[in-house]
Amino acid sequence: MLDPEKCCMTRFPAPVLAEKAKPIETIDDSIRRLAAKMIDLMVEFKGVGLAGPQAGVDLRIFVASPDGTRENARVYINPEIEPTGPLQSVEEGCLSLPGLYAKIRRSSQCTVTATDLDGNRFTETAEGLLARAYQHEFDHLEGKLIKDRFSRIQQIAARHRLRELMEDYETPSS
Repeated sequence: MLDPEKCCMTRFPAPVLAEKAKPIETIDDSIRRLAAKMIDLMVEFKGVGLAGPQAGVDLRIFVASPDGTRENARVYINPEIEPTGPLQSVEEGCLSLPGLYAKIRRSSQCTVTATDLDGNRFTETAEGLLARAYQHEFDHLEGKLIKDRFSRIQQIAARHRLRELMEDYETPSS
């Protein structure tokens, strides 16, 4: 059973970050509490988005806020995305890979279709930072991290930091 209170910021190399997340079948109070906890984590760690796997749960949910505030945060359940527009290389970081930044090529615009906490499907189109956040968070739902998008040179440059994160990793207690 899902206990949103046990959710916490999950860092590489936690196995949940490398797995494809499962669809949410029923939107109930535990999912609503999970979404609230994810927004709290996103704000606490100063992000603009956070995906279920980053909170330690293998569910297809993410939250995003264009300015990183709780007031402008929105919940996206079982999202589908359609990246559009030209590709742009912009420096990106990840709350699950602290201290690691690299230029990542992503589409400049993106349309997301998802379900909200009331069970309603909706579609939004964004550009710039929010479009990038949608694509970044969707990658998490697919078990992909920014390091998986690194060029060979970026991978070499990141080796030391990735090794530090692996050495610092502690398996969460059950």
